Amino acid sequence: MEIEKKNRVLQINPADNVLVALETLKAGTKIVHNGTTIELVNHVREKHKFALQDLQKGDDVIMYGVLVGRTTDDIPKGGVLTTENLHHASNENYRRMTTVVEWDTPDVSEFENMTFEGYHRSDGRVGTRNYWLFVPMVFCEERNLKIAKDALLTELGYASPDTYRQFVRGLVGSQNGVNGGGGPREQVFKNIDGIKFLSHQGGCGGTREDSTTLGRLLAGYANHSNVAGITVLSLGCQNLQVKEFLDLLHEMNPDFDKPLLVFEQQQFSTADEMIRKMLEQTINALKEANQMVRKPAPLSHLILGMECGGSDGFSGISANPAVGRVADYISALGGGVMLSEFPELFGAEQDLVDRMVNDNLADKFMFLMKTYNKAAHAVGSGFDMNPSPGNIRDGLITDAIKSLGAAQKGGRSPIRDVLDYTEQIKEPGLSLLCTPGNDVESTTGLAGSGANVLLFTTGLGTPTGNPVAPTIKISSNTKLVNRMTDIIDFNAGTIIDGTSTLEEVGRELMRLVIEVANGKLTKAELLNQNDFIPWKRGVSL
Repeated sequence: MEIEKKNRVLQINPADNVLVALETLKAGTKIVHNGTTIELVNHVREKHKFALQDLQKGDDVIMYGVLVGRTTDDIPKGGVLTTENLHHASNENYRRMTTVVEWDTPDVSEFENMTFEGYHRSDGRVGTRNYWLFVPMVFCEERNLKIAKDALLTELGYASPDTYRQFVRGLVGSQNGVNGGGGPREQVFKNIDGIKFLSHQGGCGGTREDSTTLGRLLAGYANHSNVAGITVLSLGCQNLQVKEFLDLLHEMNPDFDKPLLVFEQQQFSTADEMIRKMLEQTINALKEANQMVRKPAPLSHLILGMECGGSDGFSGISANPAVGRVADYISALGGGVMLSEFPELFGAEQDLVDRMVNDNLADKFMFLMKTYNKAAHAVGSGFDMNPSPGNIRDGLITDAIKSLGAAQKGGRSPIRDVLDYTEQIKEPGLSLLCTPGNDVESTTGLAGSGANVLLFTTGLGTPTGNPVAPTIKISSNTKLVNRMTDIIDFNAGTIIDGTSTLEEVGRELMRLVIEVANGKLTKAELLNQNDFIPWKRGVSL
């Protein structure tokens, strides 16, 4: 699927009975496609689809070569598809139909001898960052967490210039003769890339299952290859006890040996006493962690988490396939890749199960998908209700259309594992991870399962980042890059423009991934965007 600059429309798969408008087309415009002239009945905005042939009410609509919807009204040849004339439909009777999974392995000769400069952990894993992590067991510690955050980030040189505080100070000063000033401090610990704080509203109340799931997620962050050490804050009486957290952590990694400091407030006379001891011991531990330096590591130590958010009608034909190319490169090199957001795989299941290396994985995937969707239906929703107003406005009018595009992020390699939420990645190659489609719940889960770099595609623009995994933001279209320069790291829109091929963009993105693994800061890191939302396993699409 390559796009020539002169093309104004795209047929993604030869079996498709709709075309994608690559630019806004007026009613009456005549499009010549494969020798057939199509006169547009309606105004068709870029990213939207129109019928390649006359469609009757109840006809199947095909994109990416598979069923993505069923018409609810007649649509003439050249008529635009909308939520008024098309409803979600997909093959829900999928099952694994192959016994041998074949894959055309990409050429990775350019990358196979390359390395990245990473932090080598004692268990053999390699991080792309070296962070110290503060982990509260319960929301009651939020005040103490904030005090520690304000003190450490400012005094150790990790706080960004407080542009808006200085702006307000300047406004006040302009009236009162006060001169605002003062810049950020120099970073004290040169080999500590940052101090991160996991703020959440869990750990008590709710159900015991909620607390245990949160404990597993927090254990995944403590165990993360990008984390050098951990300071734990506990109240003492909460559901998520420190002992349970430590048990989950050592169950996850029996060889866990990072420095881990625990402070339980109910064991101290005052909060001030605890905070002072916590800061003192953390500073001493940071001095030790600062001794670690970056060293070369093969690219097989990269674990990529693939995510999309604020998607548009171009995401599935530019940014997501480009990310999929990188997924295939990393899989071919022996690294790890995780594709998440199960509600956004609804409609892509048959292709996915046919790429799974055994029946057990297919069975687990089908169980997770159908159980999740059933739970959504039980509260009056369903996977088919996943597309947001922004998605729909920009051409993703059924969940299957959105899902077939979203699934492109995983590439075409065999699927070697299926993980439930908080399970750790353990196989090289591609794994599927059960998370919601909610951007931050998903990225939180990807990092918690071990991703040390996140690739995040967007067509509408979103600032999302993660506390421990650098997040590379990839735009599906050039207009977004030019409009939101402060949040986008990479432009895949040149595929739509027809100035670059998918292969060229994929290789350029792979080079950026290596640069980020070496320490290059992403836009989300520069903005201190550290989004963290645990999933309570309730219905979240």
